[in-house]
Amino acid sequence: MELEVPVGEGGYDVVVVGGGEAGLSGALTLARARRSVLVCDIGCGRDATMGVEVLRHGGRVVQGEVVGVTRSGGAFAVLFEDGRRFRARRLLVASGADVELPDVPGLAGRRDVVTCPYRDGWSVRDRAIGVIGEGPEAVGRALLWRQWSADVILFAGSVKPSADDAERLAARGIPVIDGRVAAIEGKAPGVRLDDGALIARDVIAVPERKHARAGFLTDLGLHPVEHPDGLGTHLPTGAAGHTRAPGVWAAGDAADPSSPLAAARAHGALAATAINSDLIAEETRAAVAFARGPFSAEIEALICARHQDDL
Repeated sequence: MELEVPVGEGGYDVVVVGGGEAGLSGALTLARARRSVLVCDIGCGRDATMGVEVLRHGGRVVQGEVVGVTRSGGAFAVLFEDGRRFRARRLLVASGADVELPDVPGLAGRRDVVTCPYRDGWSVRDRAIGVIGEGPEAVGRALLWRQWSADVILFAGSVKPSADDAERLAARGIPVIDGRVAAIEGKAPGVRLDDGALIARDVIAVPERKHARAGFLTDLGLHPVEHPDGLGTHLPTGAAGHTRAPGVWAAGDAADPSSPLAAARAHGALAATAINSDLIAEETRAAVAFARGPFSAEIEALICARHQDDL
């Protein structure tokens, strides 16, 4: 699906960093709006169908990792690890997030570990599920996983559920196991407790923290911050995905670590419509200035440049 674009004269209305659900959805929306769009994709588990649609509507997709973005005079220079550079008027960051799982020996790398019931629930339906976690958040996750299986156990660690939570769990037939989880063992996962007990499960459900991939935005003054719900780190955005850096929008896991796939697609499309509107406003200002005469156009360009610098 890769289509290289020559470095040099060619610039783009929008460069999209990330070829996942949010990035491709945003790119397709922009391409259908007749914007020149470049998608920068590291090539991990992408929606091939949507990528083909981006190409079919005139978008471009290149493989490679973005390592830096700089801004000069209202335009962005996007730098790849291999030295390629592309120019853009606007930037949509849909670079995703790195996932952090609980630090439990034997947990990492297992195929029978799940994190999201809306993504994984159907594939593990009616199997024996062990939910690991402490506190009210873990209670809520256990009750949620109960929607996909009648055999759910909550490994509550050292924090016992409140009386109300215990009543809710009992009403849904979810046993609570006290004691710290020491390890996950065996081909079919067994949950080893610190007292030596081993409880067999088919699937282990754990919480995850997501950390926005945004190191390439440092020169723009953008840095991930802790999400208010404790879900990891993200790039704060407005309702339509605009960041505090002029000309930069973010969507998907980079902006909201709680967003499922369907929401990520919607966020990407919403950010794309906001970007298109912003470009239309800029182009209209330039057209009005040109219509007033060359001198007015020059003044308008200076005003726009000063406005961008002030932001």
